[in-house]
Amino acid sequence: MKFKGVYKAAKLIKVSMEVDNGIIKSIRITGDFFMYPEDAIRGLENALVGAKLDAVELEGRVSKFLSEGSVEFPMMTARDIVNAILSAKPEG
Repeated sequence: MKFKGVYKAAKLIKVSMEVDNGIIKSIRITGDFFMYPEDAIRGLENALVGAKLDAVELEGRVSKFLSEGSVEFPMMTARDIVNAILSAKPEG
């Protein structure tokens, strides 16, 4: 099932994902935020594939990715990404 969502934190985060039985199969995160290095967003999306739509698991994966990759995410937190994902609704 495809889900889409828009979440407003300090910046706007848009999420488009495919979910099967509560597991993220694919995800695309866009918006008006900045992430350094710029190509890190693809790595974050890859880190989220296979995750359950569960706040604790998602926050763990996002936090781990940000800290291990020395990724800067100005004005945003791991929780902002999690909230954006969990706010996505089924399309249609």
